[in-house]
Amino acid sequence: MSTAELALQQQVSSLYTDHHHWLRGLLRRKLGNAFDAADLAHDVYLHLMKTGRVPPAGESRRHLTQIANGMVIDLYRRRQIETAYLEVLALVPEALAPSEEERALVIEALTEIDAVLHQLPAKARKALLLCKLDGLSYRDIAAELQVSVSSVEKYIAAGLLACYQAMHAQVA
Repeated sequence: MSTAELALQQQVSSLYTDHHHWLRGLLRRKLGNAFDAADLAHDVYLHLMKTGRVPPAGESRRHLTQIANGMVIDLYRRRQIETAYLEVLALVPEALAPSEEERALVIEALTEIDAVLHQLPAKARKALLLCKLDGLSYRDIAAELQVSVSSVEKYIAAGLLACYQAMHAQVA
């Protein structure tokens, strides 16, 4: 282990010792659930280790709160996606239902797609979804979004590029 990695580990350990109980309490109040709070608090510290960015002492709680809030949003998004997927699966005959492993893989893929789409501007995201999910023409999308057809082309190109880059970033 390098000196820099050791220093990072010590900084995160100190941050953990000083703020973990407070962070878990904050998350428990937000989530209403001690188990999810403990999981997310753990994930916050893993995030710090992964990024290698530890805040200065005076900004620790603000920084931890920002990371935790993002993780709470991600948790709620994932649960919405999972609920919607399971509602659709309820309509599928049991003989055709996917295995638990396949369900988990689909939910993970849908969550990743959702994350990519939420990085796009709202109109680009909506244009791509209207095109790919609803099958609308560019002209119909332009009317829906009250923009030009060339804007729709740019929005969809940006959305497809973001998906392509995300897909190939994972492979690399």
